[in-house]
Amino acid sequence: MKILQLCYKPPYPPVDGGTLAMNSVTQGLLDNGHEVKILSVCSDKHPVRENDLDAAYRNATGFEAVYIDLSIHPLDAAVALLCGESYNVKRFISKEYESHLIEILQNGHYDVVNVESIFLAPYLPAIRKHSNARVVLRAHNVEHRIWRQVALTTSNPLKRWYLKKLALALRTYELDKINDFDGIACITANDAETFRSEGCRKPIIDIPFGIDIEPVDNVDAEPNTLFHIGSMDWAPNENGIRWFLKEVWPLIHKEMPEVRLFLAGRKMPDDLMKMAMDGVVVVGEVPDSAYFIASKQINIVPLMAGSGIRVKIIEAMSLSKTVVTTTIGAAGIDYNDGENLLIADTPQQFVSQIRRCIDDPELCQTIGRNARSLIIEKYGNKTLTQRFVDFYNKIGAGAL
Repeated sequence: MKILQLCYKPPYPPVDGGTLAMNSVTQGLLDNGHEVKILSVCSDKHPVRENDLDAAYRNATGFEAVYIDLSIHPLDAAVALLCGESYNVKRFISKEYESHLIEILQNGHYDVVNVESIFLAPYLPAIRKHSNARVVLRAHNVEHRIWRQVALTTSNPLKRWYLKKLALALRTYELDKINDFDGIACITANDAETFRSEGCRKPIIDIPFGIDIEPVDNVDAEPNTLFHIGSMDWAPNENGIRWFLKEVWPLIHKEMPEVRLFLAGRKMPDDLMKMAMDGVVVVGEVPDSAYFIASKQINIVPLMAGSGIRVKIIEAMSLSKTVVTTTIGAAGIDYNDGENLLIADTPQQFVSQIRRCIDDPELCQTIGRNARSLIIEKYGNKTLTQRFVDFYNKIGAGAL
């Protein structure tokens, strides 16, 4: 089977949740003997670094990228708002990207076009005109739901009003366009059910993020350490960490002064990088996320908004880490609270769960081992990739 994978940012190297999710699809298909061609968007925020793309990856995927200016332009945003258009989507529209896509479709036959995120839906007409391929949306999230959640947790009234308008326009676009695809592959069952309840009439399936990460050898976790790792240019990550630092960390530091918190991730805000807070170490971007995760004890993920599945939680669990997260953060993961993951939705609950782990290192290690067992059992990439292929084939045969 030949698959054209359209990516909203470079999927390689896999440095954050979105790239890990896209790359797992790529690698899974390649490992199962299928051909994959990648056409990606790149931008100032997510550039293509030539040194990061080795020859083997380029040869396997025929990787190409087209630059799109995704920076925020206030005038364009205002015009989109007045016209009721989704500015989130509009920023991804590029004549150059469309021309390159058409050239690829004209020069090769593809069985499936895998579209990574609703933001690339504007290219559906070009795909339909120049290809007979089945077109599948890989829905990483219910995007409008994330933006609404961000709006509801924003304290600035004017910003909250604007974000609500942004979420409403995105909702209208997202729910309209999902019925233009031949099938929808969501990451979680909750997201699939949301689309069904909102009027999706196309075949829809939930296939979680797949991972095959081996333990990092010869790395001992520092005791009494918490960590968070995630791209800080994603609003829910930044908002969650700022909430944790304000509402939770003072309680933890007072009750457990021996505990240290390490913050890592791309695009760390300058004020956090320069922050001086007792017991907090702001690392910023790390060269090896698996090594960083392995070197710390407890993963905290204080998400107050989100959809889909949190790939960095899956990665941490695969490396036998105990994760303390919110109900929103754990959404989409088939967990048992207290067995392979710990839930905390309030400052007091975060303190209590972290105290359990600090006071009982053996319990913490047991939860981490259980977490890894869960990931191996249910989130292995080879098994999940075959579900993708079966879905592609059933759509093509009209069996769904």
